[in-house]
Amino acid sequence: YFLSKFASAEGRGGGEFYTPSCVVRTIVEMLAPYKGRIYDPCCGSGGMFVQSEKFVENHGGKIGDISVYGQEMNHTTRRLAIMNLAIRGIEADIGQEPADTFRRDLHKDLKADFIIANPPFNISDWSRDESDVRWKYGIPPKGNANFGWVQHIIHHLAPTGMAGFVLANGSMSSNQSGEGDIRKSLVENDLVDCMVAMPGQLFYSTQIPVCLWFLTRNKNDGKRRDRRKETLFIDARKMGTLIDRVHRELNDDDLLLISSTYHAWRGEKGAGKYADVAGFCKSATTAEIAAHGHVLTPGRFVGAEEVADDGDPFE
Repeated sequence: YFLSKFASAEGRGGGEFYTPSCVVRTIVEMLAPYKGRIYDPCCGSGGMFVQSEKFVENHGGKIGDISVYGQEMNHTTRRLAIMNLAIRGIEADIGQEPADTFRRDLHKDLKADFIIANPPFNISDWSRDESDVRWKYGIPPKGNANFGWVQHIIHHLAPTGMAGFVLANGSMSSNQSGEGDIRKSLVENDLVDCMVAMPGQLFYSTQIPVCLWFLTRNKNDGKRRDRRKETLFIDARKMGTLIDRVHRELNDDDLLLISSTYHAWRGEKGAGKYADVAGFCKSATTAEIAAHGHVLTPGRFVGAEEVADDGDPFE
């Protein structure tokens, strides 16, 4: 509560340590991290971990079923995270000290079951070594770290791991300095599970709309339906309610609609049957994505929603 109020008052600076809880909850509800290792490479004040613990508790699990790993480079924000986790009794390994994830990865050998993150968008001044083992799908451009974060996240995923993270909308369609090639490589290697376009005005620090990426190394794990060569697109841009002049929030019904659509598409037990809904969701094949030049913007795929015909001829 206090973090959100402080972030709101701080404006732009508040975004460094606070991700709106409805955004975090959307990611957590979709990934459903019941047990295993959870990692956030830029953990801010630890909100992702807190929501993950709440999820486990709300679904009747034990807090000890998940183990938490993170890293944060801002020393003040890192202290907030330690306090935030301590007052909730959450044990976490967020490294020995503050450190830049690109320059000094504090969890080099970690392979996580779930990675949940809100990396800083579009950083132009970042530490990049072209020979880094993490750049498996292409070297990210010097002027933008977005695809550095994406590949860092993939690097730390366990063989059956899943990741959900926030990125600026530009990441879905940009072609500058090889970004389009990296995105193409991710699609062709069948890593992209789901893309969600979010409404604007969710963040305290920026008015730009964001998207959620969901990646997985294994779309055919035997527990769910075989989703190989398929990606789900969800356009949630019209969802949410304005809570004041400048801030929008997703309510419980919005969250349920987005997450249950994803669970049904993945073939989770008891999630119901999935169907494409014009203007909202569409299951697209890798070939269809290639036909769109490997652009991952949901609006390109979901089409326009059905408009009721009132019987009056257009003329």
